[in-house]
Amino acid sequence: MELHDVWFVLIAVLWIGYFFLEGFDFGVGVLTKLLARDRKERRVLINTIGPVWDGNEVWLLSAGGATFAAFPEWYATLFSGFYLPLLLILVCLIVRGVSFEYRHKRPEDRWQTNWENAIFWTSLLPAFLWGVAFGNIVRGVKINGEMEYVGNVFDLLNAYSILGGLVTLTLFTFHGTVFVALKTVGDIRTRARALALKLGLLTAVLALGFLLWTQASRGDGWSLIAMVIAVVSLVAAIGANQVGREGWAFAFSGVTIVAAVAMLFLTLFPNVMPSSLNEAWNLTVTNASSTPYTLKIMTWCAGIATPLVLVYQGWTYWVFRKRIGTQHIADAH
Repeated sequence: MELHDVWFVLIAVLWIGYFFLEGFDFGVGVLTKLLARDRKERRVLINTIGPVWDGNEVWLLSAGGATFAAFPEWYATLFSGFYLPLLLILVCLIVRGVSFEYRHKRPEDRWQTNWENAIFWTSLLPAFLWGVAFGNIVRGVKINGEMEYVGNVFDLLNAYSILGGLVTLTLFTFHGTVFVALKTVGDIRTRARALALKLGLLTAVLALGFLLWTQASRGDGWSLIAMVIAVVSLVAAIGANQVGREGWAFAFSGVTIVAAVAMLFLTLFPNVMPSSLNEAWNLTVTNASSTPYTLKIMTWCAGIATPLVLVYQGWTYWVFRKRIGTQHIADAH
């Protein structure tokens, strides 16, 4: 296996880690409107992800930085062609981070309501847009012989990518719901489990359609295995949720995300960004990669830094592992 193949796999792992971790806190942000009945319950939901949401976003920075360094042609074409949706995602992530920090700075009801609305919308929009973006990457976009995107933003709004956006939105929200059931006590935990059943069934319908479409158009034997794992894991997550095994439900919903994203990368390889105009103009792991020397230096750096990041993040989750409920939230002054 060449180094550019190794880095394709590593970038896939970074995106898988990002969607696994950021997926549930996007879902929790959406649940501040779907599940919480009052401000105290919204505070419970936000507190479940309060210690970890910013650490989860490190995976996005790592994925973007690795793509820039390992596959500069891929990075350039992707970020120029997808400029508007990626800019919208970036703005949402910035506003979302500010919302978490500013929401409690003043006691006025209007102030807190506005920031809570911002948390909801800046969680919902990226959860949808990431699915649209990856749907277009797998489907192929208008790339010419100079490795430049020659389409427009409306070309990105097609049936396949929109379905992909709906899948990521519902799957992340379901993932967040089982996370809330795992991290809370009392009535909010019970209602989270009930909502998880409805979201799980909706997600199953949308995801099955999207994965079958992907498999039929670009799949092979390996992607079929990943698709089966994703579908079985989603069913298992719904079943575990129904019998009150929140830990297993969260684990299986996470496996669903891992397998589904892995399937997308399996259908993509050896391309990194197919051209819908001419297959000869596809960006591949070969023609879009950096020099072997650059990849070698990156491999050494990643081998040293990655274990440290994993240990630190795992320690953070262990420290903040206990359940919380409304009884742990002080009354507002």
